[in-house]
Amino acid sequence: MIIEHIDAQLPGTITDRHDFRGDQTVVITKENLLAVVELLHREGFQFLVDITAVDWPEREQRFDVVYHWLNLASQERLRVKVPVADGESVASLAGLFKTANWFEREVFDLFGIRFDGHPDLRRLLTWDDFQGHALRKDFPLDGGDVFCMEGCTAPYNNGERS
Repeated sequence: MIIEHIDAQLPGTITDRHDFRGDQTVVITKENLLAVVELLHREGFQFLVDITAVDWPEREQRFDVVYHWLNLASQERLRVKVPVADGESVASLAGLFKTANWFEREVFDLFGIRFDGHPDLRRLLTWDDFQGHALRKDFPLDGGDVFCMEGCTAPYNNGERS
């Protein structure tokens, strides 16, 4: 299996791992990301399915940047998580995988996580002067913009603006 192969080739790289219903997950540090990606590519994990993030505001390393990989030959899947603190950045994979370009822009836009070496890191889904990052858990439910909620009767506040 790929996890054991990563352990053998890059000892000490994996800080945590688990397997649930056939989905394998490894947690690595951001410093080891490029080495792990290079190894995965050599081992047939050449399809980067997705990059996303998860916000854990109570943790010191607030975010997990999550990469989903697929080996097309064996149909084996692997999830790689990279914990990142607020304000830290992660190495960009856009130079290696064309799909990473938009995935990283989306993560930047919605979570505020920067990717070092990205060729065009700008907002993808929101406008340029949008305040904040919409998928952070501390983002206001009404969007924090009076123009977005003008005339709206939102069910969570009985139509009242606070």
